[in-house]
Amino acid sequence: MTKKKSYEFKAEIKQLLDILVHSLYTNKEIFVRELVSNASDALDKLRFEVTKGTDVKDSDLPLEINIRTDSKKNILTISDTGIGMTQEELVNNIGTIAKSGTGEFLKKLSESKEDASTLIGKFGVGFYSVFMVAEKVVIKSRSFKKDAVPVKWISDGSGSYEIEELEDDLKRGTEIEIHLKEDEKEFAEEYRIENIIKTHSNFISFPIKLNGKQINTISAIWREPKSSIKKEDYIEFYKFLTYDTEEPMEIIHNSVDAPIQFTSLLFIPKKSFDLFGLSKDDYGLDLYVRRVLIQHKNKDLLPEYLGFVKGVVESEDLPLNISRETLQQNVIFSKISNSVTANILNHLKKMAEERPDDYAAFWKEHGRVFALGYSDFANMEKWIELYRFNSSALDDEKKLTSFAEYVERMKDKQKEIYYIFGPSREAVKNDPHTEIFKKKGIEIIYLFDPVDEFALNSVRKYKDYEIKSVDQADLSKIEKLENVEEDKEDKKEELSKDDKLQMASLLAKMKEILGDKVTQVRESKRLSDSPSVLVNPDDSLSSSMQKILQITNNDNSIPKRIMEINSDHPLIRNLLKVFKNDSHDEYIKEVTEQLYQTALLLEGYLKDPHKLVKDINKILEKSSEWYAKIKNLD
Repeated sequence: MTKKKSYEFKAEIKQLLDILVHSLYTNKEIFVRELVSNASDALDKLRFEVTKGTDVKDSDLPLEINIRTDSKKNILTISDTGIGMTQEELVNNIGTIAKSGTGEFLKKLSESKEDASTLIGKFGVGFYSVFMVAEKVVIKSRSFKKDAVPVKWISDGSGSYEIEELEDDLKRGTEIEIHLKEDEKEFAEEYRIENIIKTHSNFISFPIKLNGKQINTISAIWREPKSSIKKEDYIEFYKFLTYDTEEPMEIIHNSVDAPIQFTSLLFIPKKSFDLFGLSKDDYGLDLYVRRVLIQHKNKDLLPEYLGFVKGVVESEDLPLNISRETLQQNVIFSKISNSVTANILNHLKKMAEERPDDYAAFWKEHGRVFALGYSDFANMEKWIELYRFNSSALDDEKKLTSFAEYVERMKDKQKEIYYIFGPSREAVKNDPHTEIFKKKGIEIIYLFDPVDEFALNSVRKYKDYEIKSVDQADLSKIEKLENVEEDKEDKKEELSKDDKLQMASLLAKMKEILGDKVTQVRESKRLSDSPSVLVNPDDSLSSSMQKILQITNNDNSIPKRIMEINSDHPLIRNLLKVFKNDSHDEYIKEVTEQLYQTALLLEGYLKDPHKLVKDINKILEKSSEWYAKIKNLD
């Protein structure tokens, strides 16, 4: 005769079950993950007993998890050949699961707006999640102990359960038979369960068979020794993980034993996954705890500027029921995150040193994202050595160089690193601000992306060298350096003392003409080829950074600048002659306005190109008349 006993659930468990039985939550599939995870734990415990030499029942049984779906009867069955349970253990184990986390779960649920299904499994109440979909659950279990009697547990989740001994010769392990609610029939469909397993439990170390067919066929290769893994295995896993059709650019496989035990298998894709486009937030690493997926695309495992990295991290030291909120405050998790970041940066450093062409390909594809690392102060020394850019010392815009290489090429007594931002290499090469740098043979970093402008403006220093925009440079320091360009044959003679006074008056006249459009008109020390340029007041943001911030803030105003005039330029010398003849000549106003308009055009602030064209045509008309007279063409 079998012995049947009825038990009442404790008050807090009844409260929990009432929430789950009447659940309307969307992510109900999580119950499959929880039951499969429990089955895996039972198999692990059995394997431990065998390893230590325990004589177990049914020793010839394979260690595996079996799942059966019956859509006609609306039943889902999950069984394992693990350690099993006695009657006492069945009561205590299920009760313990509830006791350890039920109160905390209920407290969290009352405080949080989260879906209860996202909290299940984080407070040790995973088994009870089955009552979100079940109208009745039947557990049959037989312990690994030789003399153990098989038992059956039955409950509809309404507040009580029954346990009875079984007389049949049940095999070792546990079987959970789930009689599904009428509106939860999807969980009796094979395709639905297969999808859930492959999403949440694909890397469980034991075979998972669904209706007789093993479905977890991709192994958790990150747990295996690197020496035993072929490149083809890595590529297969990468494509499975990312759905990428190409093989990865780089593979980073690390196992750390002390002081924290974790394993990571990371990949750098050959092509960007468009982090700043439609998939901006689609990054992160999959976090596993003892082969169970705890969080898909965890964004806290690595900083945003390494968001192009794909892969998995697994730890034996994190608890299986850890929540997302607890993760962010967990010291072990923080150390894992720091170590993962360091591993990636060290790999990139080695790549840059030993395979510079491969690193250049990496930078071309992922450099725009990597540039965001200017805010990672903890890893600034590593990040800045990996930063790459084009410069005036290189032959074309496709080549890259580093800060270390820039410093090696620096002029004697040069104490600053200079950069310029623009839409293209040709644009920045011809920018008037660069003329004195060319004259002195000073290398200029060329930036073509606003992210780089933000980066260098934030970093400000490389070792002992300040990083400055060309329009923020201290010209008194640059003037002390020797020229590398020969003086031009047509270089103008130095102005006489009287002409210098007249030039000062001309500049004052130009300021009067421009009024509040500029803060000052002064003679330039930076120009050699251009007649004029607009520059920022000392210690202000670079003109390009101001432009970027204005676009960001939807600000269309024109900032007030200093207008510098090249007193050696033929146009300015001719203008001086006109001024000396008649300081009120209309031509002075026309040229001054034209110089200001073209300077605005170069700075990207010109609002009315039609006026510029009209003024140019007017000046061309006059110049053509003068030219015709000189040539006696009338």
